[in-house]
Amino acid sequence: MTTTTDRQPLAGFKLPSKAAASATGATAVLDALAKQVGCYQRLAKLAELQHQRVQHGQVEGLIEVLNLRGEVLGEVGALEAIVRAAKQRWSAFLSELPADRRTSAEAMLAETRRLLEQITSADKDDVLVLQQRKLNIGRQITQAGTARTINRNYAASAYGKPPARVDVSR
Repeated sequence: MTTTTDRQPLAGFKLPSKAAASATGATAVLDALAKQVGCYQRLAKLAELQHQRVQHGQVEGLIEVLNLRGEVLGEVGALEAIVRAAKQRWSAFLSELPADRRTSAEAMLAETRRLLEQITSADKDDVLVLQQRKLNIGRQITQAGTARTINRNYAASAYGKPPARVDVSR
């Protein structure tokens, strides 16, 4: 009985060396990192657009931007599945790469982090704007209720209480 390590490849088929297989995995990770940078750049642009929508109170436009962000985040999640293992052992992963690719990988990861911080900061600013708007609307509602009470009290004192209404339909 032969084990899987004793099997010979099919004629004309050559198994890649472990180094080549590792390089292929590294290429997939680097490609995924590059695509992630692109996704985060799109998210940063969408965050700017979101801020404009929030500032101008454009609810429908804001919903559209949030839907687009959700789609891009789905792409980021799929790419993260490819990159996750390399990130967990980042130092070892980098040491396996040639110097030029190592520099590129470090730059892409740094760019991803920078963009993520930029997006997070913009989102925090939008949250503050929306909270302030909510407080202002709450104040306006309270003022409207107070004004209604004042008007009702004024009318009652100026014109007296309205006569009791009798239900004549009985």
